[in-house]
Amino acid sequence: MRIINLGRQDYLNIWKQMKIFTNARNKNTQDELWIVEHNPVFTQGISSKPEHVLSSSNIPIIQTDRGGQITYHGPGQVVIYCLIDLKRLGIGVKKIIKIIENSIIDLLTTYTIKAHLKLGAPGVYVEEAKIAALGLKVKQSRTYHGLSLNVNMDLSPFMQINPCGYQGLKVTQLCDLTNNSDTLNTIAEKLAQTLINHVTRNRH
Repeated sequence: MRIINLGRQDYLNIWKQMKIFTNARNKNTQDELWIVEHNPVFTQGISSKPEHVLSSSNIPIIQTDRGGQITYHGPGQVVIYCLIDLKRLGIGVKKIIKIIENSIIDLLTTYTIKAHLKLGAPGVYVEEAKIAALGLKVKQSRTYHGLSLNVNMDLSPFMQINPCGYQGLKVTQLCDLTNNSDTLNTIAEKLAQTLINHVTRNRH
């Protein structure tokens, strides 16, 4: 699996590139993880409801084709897009979601942050606050979209929405929970490698 760091990118451009990659790939195409940091944007999943947008601002709201509800992406957040052929790996959608969540929990453990899952609420939490979100699109057993992990960002835009469709859901980030000074890129690369290790262990 290749790790590609694309740096700071507009959301729409990357979404378009993910669709092109997924549509063009064949059974021999290598899986890829794209590391990205986005300019400020709200993205709505296919089950998003308009009432989860609480106030308007100059941050664009984009309706996407991924699963899940509304979330926010912005500078200081690690985004990893998972372009993975599930059929070739012999794993299902529920399994890849579990792999992604467990990879995030494992990474946070290395920063002595105790994270957990919440029944019926995808993503990763520290106490009652959400630190990471995920949403995938699966097309012919191939995934795109992926995960976001809050590292060192302005969290205030989350106040303009019900994050992931949950009213009053608190959000947190890595820099508020540890004194570690790793850069965003270091954290992103570590998480990508953790994800690859988990996929390798779980493939059939």
